[in-house]
Amino acid sequence: MADDLTIQTGGKDGGIVINDDWPGYSLELFNYPKHYSGDLECVYIPHGVIMDRTERLARNIMGDLGDHDIVVLCVLKAGYQFCADLVERIKALSRNSDHTLPMSVNFIRLKSYVNDQSTEDLHIVGAEDLSFLTGKNVLIVEAIVDTGKTMKTLLKHVEAFRPKMIKVIPNRFVVGYALDYNEYFRDLNHICVISESGKLKYKV
Repeated sequence: MADDLTIQTGGKDGGIVINDDWPGYSLELFNYPKHYSGDLECVYIPHGVIMDRTERLARNIMGDLGDHDIVVLCVLKAGYQFCADLVERIKALSRNSDHTLPMSVNFIRLKSYVNDQSTEDLHIVGAEDLSFLTGKNVLIVEAIVDTGKTMKTLLKHVEAFRPKMIKVIPNRFVVGYALDYNEYFRDLNHICVISESGKLKYKV
């Protein structure tokens, strides 16, 4: 089945692109909480792939920003697992390298989804005063960039505090690995595609 997956790379910072028609992996090949039986269509990105890619991102960040202080701005709630894993790998690389990457971690929360639809109404919590970003190298860790509207709004807000530099690290409507659907599915290790019955079951 792996032969069916089309992956495009765009160099060091190009990332991995999974085509929209990629059908994913059969759920039968993976372990997942059985209380979600019938609520998922497939495993879109296995946990092992997420971990390997996160380590590669950490190495890229170390290469780009090593020896420069950074402020990690984690976007809750969906970004917390990715941020924790990324920061842990950066810390491990710093311990075993001639380069170190001093960093602090701060959290904000964005709310722009109702069920599986991104809305125009964006709420930013914990970002009223980001004056500590002034003159700093800022790494925004977000779980998923969908329409881009949420990120554009956040970037505009962050830029108002005049940081030295901003980098953004992002990850069908998918769930798992802290990505939720109305607060459900955060306990999945893999990134999965939610089924239509799952959307109906957990719709608010």
